[in-house]
Parts: sequence; structure tokens; C-alpha cells
Amino acid sequence: MSNLAETSPAQPPILPATGLSKWPQIQPFLPIGRETWRKLGLAGKAPRPIKLSETCAVYRNEQVLRWIADPLNYAEDAA
Repeated sequence: MSNLAETSPAQPPILPATGLSKWPQIQPFLPIGRETWRKLGLAGKAPRPIKLSETCAVYRNEQVLRWIADPLNYAEDAA
């Protein structure tokens, strides 16, 4: 008998419909790199990050999913 734990197949990443996610959680769903994503956010063409601290930023999953669904016509909600 082997003492090795059974390995299960790798689960595909899932982006919840609500909540907040850091860059490593949203990156698998985006066809662009981090710097391009940052520049699009500054231009209002992608979700802007919510700064939790100087070194920690998160994104609203609802906005990220909306951008993924239609990146060319994405516009931030008027607040």
C-alpha cells in the first residue's frame, strides 16, 4: 500500500459572479497581461482596481465578468 495521497485532476479556475479578486485570481481569464490591464483600467476601458493598501488591489468580479463578456464596449458604471 502506498502512503501517497490520491491526486485528483486539476480543477479549472473559477471566477465567482460576486465578490472581490486579486490579479492572480482574474489573470487566467484575461487574454492580456497585467500592465495592459492596468493601462486599460486607467483609461476607463477595463475595471479599475480597489486599493486596499499601497501594495494590495482587488477587482470587483461583476465588473471583470462584464469586461470579459464584451471588452470592446465595456464602460464603467456611472457612480
